[in-house]
Amino acid sequence: MSNWFVVLMGIGTVFFGLICIIVLSYVMSAICRSGSKQPVAAAEAPAAAPAKAESIPNRQAMIAAISAAIAEDLGTDLAGIRILSVKKL
Repeated sequence: MSNWFVVLMGIGTVFFGLICIIVLSYVMSAICRSGSKQPVAAAEAPAAAPAKAESIPNRQAMIAAISAAIAEDLGTDLAGIRILSVKKL
């Protein structure tokens, strides 16, 4: 076999495989879209207003744990970490 034949067969196999993956992606996308039909009104309903912010139990312990994790990740001393505010998402 010549080198060009091997190269062309390899490139052809790769592109054929990529085309198959693209086709399978479109088919799976169509199947997923048809299986999850939701009412339009429910999807467009506005979200409820968030409830009043609840106090965080053991706030100091949580801040200490967050500070320790950040200090460990950054490789710095725990005394160098200052957390100014904590907000619940």
